[in-house]
Amino acid sequence: MQAAAPAWAPAIFSSASAVSVRPRRGARAGAVRCELAASAPSAPGSLAPRWAQRTVVIPPQRRGCHLITPKIVNEIRDDLFEFKCGMAHLFCMYTYAHPMQFVFLFALFLLMGRVDMDSIEEFVGAYHPCPLSTTNWGKENMFMCVFVILVVYGVQHTSASLTINENYDSDVQFDTETFLTRIVPEGPSAPWRHTIEGPDDMPAHIKSSMFGCALTIPITDGRLNMGTWQGIWLCEHRDYATPRQIVITLNGI
Repeated sequence: MQAAAPAWAPAIFSSASAVSVRPRRGARAGAVRCELAASAPSAPGSLAPRWAQRTVVIPPQRRGCHLITPKIVNEIRDDLFEFKCGMAHLFCMYTYAHPMQFVFLFALFLLMGRVDMDSIEEFVGAYHPCPLSTTNWGKENMFMCVFVILVVYGVQHTSASLTINENYDSDVQFDTETFLTRIVPEGPSAPWRHTIEGPDDMPAHIKSSMFGCALTIPITDGRLNMGTWQGIWLCEHRDYATPRQIVITLNGI
């Protein structure tokens, strides 16, 4: 016999599950909030689990480490106040680069003679299968296929990271970027094979994996429970940055 789900279980585990997405007064444009409704009304005075989620867009930042705690807290402040105890999970999602940036760079590589037909075909197949056959194509036709793919579909790419570190002395951010630059080689002498997206791209992938793209922070009495000198950093590892999206999921009571 199957055990009945507890009254406080989120509706996603119930046969009558429902997700409510409701606007609230003063909501900021571009922010997304969703909650999972409880499967049954909570008893008076009980603490029912809550879920909330937002997507925060960080404008393009120069290469380096940036303190973004104020931006994050400001965007989720109203949601945080609803939690007595819980966890906040931050995930640095893809960045949507402006397609014309890639078109310009690709055209530049072609003019410089740094991209041959094999590299072009690899570039095309890596992001989206070209709807036309590439057999016996000239360079002009192949470039047009790449142009269509980039403009119509765009490119989803991750080369940034999140970490918790010093929130007071900005020299720590500068020194951390200096360390990353020295420990991960870059330029013509670097041993990387993945260079078609620029000399800073492969080092950016490595740095992103070193720090990671997700954080979990405890929530206590409506605030992120971090140390006095701790802050959330967004580490941008590309020379030509684009906006970064951070999905923040809150759960608790």
